Amino acid sequence: MKFHLVSDYKPSGDQPEAIAQLTEALRRGMGDICLLGVTGSGKTFTMANVIHELQRPALILSHNKTLAAQLYGEFKAFFPENAIEYFVSYYDYYQPEAYLPITDTYIEKDLSINDQIEKLRLSAASALMSGRRDVVVISSVSCIYGIGNPDDWHQQTITVRKGETRTLTSFLYKLVDALYSRTELDFQRGTFRVRGDTVDVFLGGADEAVRIEFFGNEVDAVLLVDPVTGAILEELESVEVYPANNFVTTRERSNAAIVNIQKDLKAQVEYFESIGKPLEAKRLQQRVEYDMEMMREMGYCPGIENYSRYLDGRKPGQRPFCLIDYFPKDFITFIDESHVTLPQ
Repeated sequence: MKFHLVSDYKPSGDQPEAIAQLTEALRRGMGDICLLGVTGSGKTFTMANVIHELQRPALILSHNKTLAAQLYGEFKAFFPENAIEYFVSYYDYYQPEAYLPITDTYIEKDLSINDQIEKLRLSAASALMSGRRDVVVISSVSCIYGIGNPDDWHQQTITVRKGETRTLTSFLYKLVDALYSRTELDFQRGTFRVRGDTVDVFLGGADEAVRIEFFGNEVDAVLLVDPVTGAILEELESVEVYPANNFVTTRERSNAAIVNIQKDLKAQVEYFESIGKPLEAKRLQQRVEYDMEMMREMGYCPGIENYSRYLDGRKPGQRPFCLIDYFPKDFITFIDESHVTLPQ
């Protein structure tokens, strides 16, 4: 689908020239371009027109959540038919873990995740991995912080088609691998429930659920439903069920990561013991062994981002994957208020 700009206004003043020059420079492959304009001069409208002219996916960086939300609203109005996404930090509150060896006090990590922002983050990753070209992501600097490997995200995406041969059991296993949790009562994002030969999946990056009805080993129906009332919204021929978390990995990669975590844990525990720090060694061993057990049984653990290097198979010092890795190679980056954003 192509970008379709909707506006009651046409470019005026200096905007037509700015749009033409920016478009031409980007088509020639120029890397760094600066657009100067006072507040209210229409820089946002100019960006929208450049995206419309080039028909390329875009990342728009903002220096805070408030401005990012404002840009998100404006671009949703400019491109109502296209995928306009929002990607910022989903923490309402975050206290990192700490350990005070003098008193043997362990302060556990405490955090609160905003469910709506988490949905929007998953929606952004889903849109980028869907193969669509008409995607604009409005983001804070969160887009350069680590998330899961895009290849693993793609591998864990489940495509269900009406009429295909698929067993109910194999489908449930795939949902668990994609970090969906089974529930019967609290049906919320990232969960699924089973009733006979029918599976309802509340998609992680959407406000709707999908209902997959099986007849023996065949998918009999694929339906979009209201997660609260269960009312059928639309009959589908196929659906993509994207992972329920940004930090998803394959079972094989997870098992390999656990082996490497164990090796490094053993070395670090021996180091702490050799320098006379048995309390630190014990605390580290308890925490990491608990996390490994969670990963074995659930495929996930709180704070799994701390193990991203092992899960991605990266070497020490190599940067983690981030949202930018989910974009195609020819995407455009706009840095709004760059004098404030770039220093971040």
